[in-house]
Amino acid sequence: MEPSPPQPLRIIAVHVGRPALLGTLGGKEVLSGISKHRVHAGAIELRPPNLDGDEQADTAAHGGPDKAIYLYPAEHYPLWRRDGYLLHDGGVGENLTLSGASEESIRIGDSWAWGEAIIQVTQPREPCYKLGMHAGDKSIIARMIDTGRCGFYARVLEPATVPTRGVLEPLGRAPHDVTVAEVFRMLTTPTGRLAGAGITPSRIENALRVPELAESARRGLRKALARLERQGSGQARGEAGHS
Repeated sequence: MEPSPPQPLRIIAVHVGRPALLGTLGGKEVLSGISKHRVHAGAIELRPPNLDGDEQADTAAHGGPDKAIYLYPAEHYPLWRRDGYLLHDGGVGENLTLSGASEESIRIGDSWAWGEAIIQVTQPREPCYKLGMHAGDKSIIARMIDTGRCGFYARVLEPATVPTRGVLEPLGRAPHDVTVAEVFRMLTTPTGRLAGAGITPSRIENALRVPELAESARRGLRKALARLERQGSGQARGEAGHS
């Protein structure tokens, strides 16, 4: 059976931001581009590094061609507010707030046309301490991991001036079953809980074979695979010792 194409995604809002003081941690100032403002113009320039007017403070961990834009499902925000986090579109630092997106259905490598531009999904977002500082509550990090409300990054295959309203039109469905949600679980689930979450070495190896997967996520999956294999080896030695 041919894979069903990804669905059109409706643009709710576009956001950009430059690094600014987020707060202090351990007596040191923390800069971040997570605090973004809505773009009110009808169009904006999209290039491989990022949207015009969008920058990152820590380019070693954020940004770059594989994380050119951060997309986030609008459907998550009512759930965040239900959980007690007063977040609205742009609240987790995304560039593009979308309706119709789902981490459980979107695959690594899925692509859309954004106006004349073409973008391709590369990896899930992994939350760091700056999200907690931005939200004013560090518990949001664990909550994002528990719920899988992570959003996802995309690279720019074809740059263009893009509209800030309308829809992203689906172009191609990746020919595999590796979703954003599954990779997120692989990257964030503690080693002792990987097997219980249905994450096996073969599933991680399957994800690593996806050519569109971003290198930073690839490194994380290799580490998870190594931990899982060490755990399996240790269990096997223990069973042998008791036989």
